[in-house]
Amino acid sequence: MKGKNEQRAGLLYGIGAYGMWGLVPLFWPLLEPSGAVEILAHRMVWSLGVVGIALLFLRRWAWIGELLRRPRRLGLIATAATVISVNWGLYIWSVNNGHVVEASLGYFINPLVTIAMGVLLLGERLRPVQWTAVATGFAAVLVLAIGYGQPPWVSLALAFSFAAYGLLKKKVNMGGLESLAAETAVLFLPALGFLLWLGVSGDATFFAEGAGHGALLAATGLVTAVPLVCFGAAAIRVPLSVLGLLQYLAPVFQFALGILYFHEAMPPERWAGFALVWVALMLLTWDALRTARRTRAEALRLAVRAAEAAAPNATASACAPDVDAPVVRK
Repeated sequence: MKGKNEQRAGLLYGIGAYGMWGLVPLFWPLLEPSGAVEILAHRMVWSLGVVGIALLFLRRWAWIGELLRRPRRLGLIATAATVISVNWGLYIWSVNNGHVVEASLGYFINPLVTIAMGVLLLGERLRPVQWTAVATGFAAVLVLAIGYGQPPWVSLALAFSFAAYGLLKKKVNMGGLESLAAETAVLFLPALGFLLWLGVSGDATFFAEGAGHGALLAATGLVTAVPLVCFGAAAIRVPLSVLGLLQYLAPVFQFALGILYFHEAMPPERWAGFALVWVALMLLTWDALRTARRTRAEALRLAVRAAEAAAPNATASACAPDVDAPVVRK
């Protein structure tokens, strides 16, 4: 019963995390007239404050000393922080400049880009279905490039930057909360310096637009940290296959918002491109579920064989005479 309750809670945490990430396009327009870079700087500064409070409450500080003693790992974190700042800034800009649908495409094709990077950079081998999915995704980008009149640069930049961030996070191998704290700590001084420069030059909006606007900018810390905390809670409670399916909630919500709420155009050629992307993702999902099922079945077969191999030995041991036992003579 406890295991089922944990999985149910993990599923709710996962839906909450990806649901918040999917609905966040509703939040960024509230921060206008702040520009994308100013919003990004506030997001970095206030995120460190929120994460710092969480770490203080949880008393998780031991990792800081270990990290400072490992310059290579610290360099990877600094690189990851730079890459995710590009991703965040571009995403905020795309939402506030009428590119919500194109931004959603970036997160739809992110799994395909991640697979391609695994082949090119890590020498991973793909199964035939995965090759078919990647080829279908490439065809989708070509169709969308024709539809847009140019390659979907926003989508590609978001997909590649987030895939690169994922690769760096894999090499760093830190917990979600600790990793976010380290990344925002690296970005804190440049972000704070930029905000101070805006204030001195008279271009800052934090105070100029009233207390409500300032509170919304400060809330970017919560908008960043809360979904990540939910994601971390989900990751330890549900299988990775479930998380892999839940990740599509965010771009689905973004896509729906782009069409239904922001009323962005979707001519036929864009529908065709998105349809190809969705076909590629369905192929990937089907292949992942099939592979996971086969892996579980193989593990079960090996366990049964091991048990059967051990059973005759146990029986023989039980039936064998004890040579050390005293012999009773009549």
